Parts: sequence; structure tokens; C-alpha cells
Amino acid sequence: MKLVRYGDRGMELPGLIDGTGRIRSIAGLVPDVAGPALLPPTLAHLAQADPGALPLVDEGVRIGPCVGKVGKIVCIGLNFSDHAEESGMEVPDEPVLFMKATSSISGPYDDVVLPRGEAKADWEIELGVVIGKAAKYVTAAEARSHIAGYCVVNDLSARQAQLEGTGQWVKGKSADTFAPIGPWLVTSDEVPDPQDLDMWLEVDGRRYQDGNTRTMIFGVDALVAYVSGFMSLQPGDIISTGTPPGVGLGLDPPTWLQPGNVITLGIAGLGEQRQKVVAAT
Repeated sequence: MKLVRYGDRGMELPGLIDGTGRIRSIAGLVPDVAGPALLPPTLAHLAQADPGALPLVDEGVRIGPCVGKVGKIVCIGLNFSDHAEESGMEVPDEPVLFMKATSSISGPYDDVVLPRGEAKADWEIELGVVIGKAAKYVTAAEARSHIAGYCVVNDLSARQAQLEGTGQWVKGKSADTFAPIGPWLVTSDEVPDPQDLDMWLEVDGRRYQDGNTRTMIFGVDALVAYVSGFMSLQPGDIISTGTPPGVGLGLDPPTWLQPGNVITLGIAGLGEQRQKVVAAT
């Protein structure tokens, strides 16, 4: 299934994408694409619904973040060897973890707002892993049964805040609108191999990132297991699994997002995003 949330910001309703690409309301089946709705029994129940019998949603409605009430976003740094190289950093021996504030979450087509005083805003396409069943101290072999599905994440970065001064990653990653997710949460049954997904990102039509999840240093199963050894993962939590090369920081000279830029990005089978970059007011 492709699950979606639609409507005004903060008032999104749950839906699914039917075979024609239209949104069907599932508000009569679950209150939101969040929390308990992501548990395996609920997803199995939703999968039995006849999309043609569900109410059609008006075309042109805003598409919101594909998961609601996210408890935490756990990000994995330097998880593609060639991205670590372009960043001038060593390939890590174990996953590098940092957090991204949930207040940074936005819809896949919402504007990206540059923080005041930040001149080095950057892009990063990433595969998002959405937890469906609580996970604590799980093994890599068990990890897949705890995943509800996958989504596209743009892990936008404010490089000044991230790398200059005190150099804290969390403050460089957590600006409002710096975590567009969606357009869909694609359930795991439709993604048999998350380690073979093409991914790409363009700015103003120029392709900067063109990779595949097969080149991740630590795969999805290993990441779920690793993170669950340090903190429990709850339904709706997101692990953002790292980015391939081609970020602005790694270019010569470095290239940064400017007001008026348009970012487009996508992952095979998981949909595409499009954001206009605007200055903070």
C-alpha cells in the first residue's frame, strides 16, 4: 500500500493511493497514519479494504508529511562511503547517530525556508525507514518485522550551524521545514529489497545526486538493530539512513541553496518530492 496524509498543515487526514494514483480516504478506518495505525495487524486490515469503495479525495489537495505524530527522527551520518569521502571524513566503523527535531518535518511539496543568517543550506536525499512495531534490542534478522514501510526524506542541512562554531549536527539539521517526508509511506510488502533502490536529487533541473541504496555502508536491517540497542523504537519513529554523494558541501566550489531554487528528488517506487526554497521572513 501507499499511505498518504492530506489536508491543511496540522489537520491532515489519512488516505491511500488507489490503482489510478488518486487519493482515497481511510478516515473511517484509522484516525491517522500514525502510531497504532502502523502496527502489523492494522496494516493487514487496511490491505483488505477495497480502494474502489473508499471515498475519493478532491484533486489538488495539499499532501502532508506521510507519517503523523512522529516520536523521533534518528539520522545516520556518513552511511555511504563515497559521501564520507566527499565530506573529507573517514568511513565510520559503526553507524554515526544524530537526531533531527520532529518540528523540522514538513510535507513533500511544502516550501523549504532558509533559517535567518544561514548562508550554507544544503540538500541530502535519504531513504526513510518507518517503524511499525516497537523494537528494543532486536537482531538484524528480526529487524524487518519491525518496519512498517519506507519513504523519501530530504535531510536538509544548515552547514554553518552544523560544522562551524560548536559544530553540533542536531542544530544544523533541525530548522523548521528541514525534513520533508513523503509523498507516501510505502508499506514494506511493496519494497522486497530496500538495499536496491535508485535515488536522485536535482536543483533547478541539474542532477547532483544519483545513487542507490546498495552502496550503504550499514544496511536497513543492521541500522534498526543497532539503533534499538541504544533506544527503543516506537511505531511512527523514522530512521533516515544516510545520503549518497553529490551534496553541496562536497562540490568544488561548495554550492548552497538560494531563495528561488527548486529541489526535486525521488526514490524508485517511493515517489518524488518538489520544494521551492524561500527566505525566512
